[in-house]
Amino acid sequence: MELSGTPQKTVTARAAGLVACTRCTRAWPLETEVCGRCGAALSSRDAGSLQRVWALWLMGMMCYIPANVYPMLRTQQLFQVDESTIIGGAVDLAHYGSFGIAAIILIASVVIPLGKFWAIAFLAVSVKKKGGFTSHHSLLMYEVVEYIGRWSMIDIFVVAILSALVQLQGLASITPGPAAFFFALSVIFTMLSAQSFDPRMIWDAQADDSEAPDHG
Repeated sequence: MELSGTPQKTVTARAAGLVACTRCTRAWPLETEVCGRCGAALSSRDAGSLQRVWALWLMGMMCYIPANVYPMLRTQQLFQVDESTIIGGAVDLAHYGSFGIAAIILIASVVIPLGKFWAIAFLAVSVKKKGGFTSHHSLLMYEVVEYIGRWSMIDIFVVAILSALVQLQGLASITPGPAAFFFALSVIFTMLSAQSFDPRMIWDAQADDSEAPDHG
């Protein structure tokens, strides 16, 4: 039993001479090229992971800007047409007393997407730059980003439901604005960016830190 409090060195699968299949998770000797269980190609690290992460991240950020500038909803009542952006629509809901719904839209459409952009960029930088979070904290951040990605589409669901329900034969109608298209693209690109990140690189960064000479 370890009582000294000294942190234990993490041994990666590659350091142990193993490679795990990313499809079925079966571990094989490092020199194995094809998984004997599911037939997937085996690779200890995804060499092009960071390039794909940054490319998809930039595409998501480029789509997120017009998603907040252009109107998300276009509401027509007789001869009057109102257009609302994401933030403008949340402000209108709060003005009419729907504070809970306004908060949900702001969190799902502004806070979560911006948090995902920051988290993905942080993870991509942290695997190349020493210091910062521990590997366990970085892995937890990656899992959180993966989990909450699906909830970023709530604005699109609201637009789709309203567009289907509010169609009163010329008296009133709600149609999606151009922001809905860009917002959906932004969510898709950020989800793909997070999925392109190879979390095994997190442990490589920790191994580099532990092997660095101590100049203190």
